[in-house]
Amino acid sequence: MSELAEFLRSRRERLSPADVGLPDTGRRRTPGLRREEVATLAGVSIDYLIRLEQGRDTNPSHSVLGALATALRLSDEEKRYLGMIGQDHDVGLCPSNPVSSREVPPTVLQLLDRLEPSPAFVVGPFGDLLAWTDAFERLVEPLGLLDTGMVNLARFVFLHPAARTAYPDWESAADEQTQRLRAAAVRWSFDEAMIALLDDLREIPAFATRWSDHEVAEQRRGTRALAHPTLGPLQVAYEVMSLADDDEQRLVTWLPADERTAAAFERLSPVAEPTSPARLRVV
Repeated sequence: MSELAEFLRSRRERLSPADVGLPDTGRRRTPGLRREEVATLAGVSIDYLIRLEQGRDTNPSHSVLGALATALRLSDEEKRYLGMIGQDHDVGLCPSNPVSSREVPPTVLQLLDRLEPSPAFVVGPFGDLLAWTDAFERLVEPLGLLDTGMVNLARFVFLHPAARTAYPDWESAADEQTQRLRAAAVRWSFDEAMIALLDDLREIPAFATRWSDHEVAEQRRGTRALAHPTLGPLQVAYEVMSLADDDEQRLVTWLPADERTAAAFERLSPVAEPTSPARLRVV
């Protein structure tokens, strides 16, 4: 079954008639809207929608994708994802499959150094930590995040025994990591590191269930609660900035979201010590 087929079906099944302004005619044998309802809303034939959901047609036009996105009430992130998985290009005209790079541009490392003493880091397209400030290391090392040589945020959330303690709202953190990986999987599906990551995570029921939901999103701004073993409960506000390159790296900064966390960050900072260069882990 194609990713396009599974995604369309999953988005249809999550909607109720009330979500799209249709009358509720009573109990349904399967969850969500009926195919004929979606076909009517999108202005396509029911037979064509069936072919799309069964993976027998993988090359819908841009206008059809737009109509389906509107009918299924997709978010902006989901619309972009639909556009990516709905493109069936001539293989001879496609660029070679991309391979992610762990190299962070020198100018980005300089910028990271200037962010001291704020916790900040550079993350790869599917959650690998590539470089970080000393302040970030001092903050997260007691949480267990840096226990392994090559750190991946999704691996930590789903595979590290300390993750459920570090994240009081673990369910939300797990949702966020899964949704980000789903968005990245389209472009990086041939990357060996991505393949190995998904193979490991699919063995975890909590991840497998979320993965099958086909939720696609990336939070660019928000707050995250942390339960720190020495600093106590923290509320961290994060900002995610995409870097201008082809590797889809992102610069993430953590800021205190309340007075208690601000005071904790102050205690975390070394006194009268020069800042050292941001650490870069390269494999």
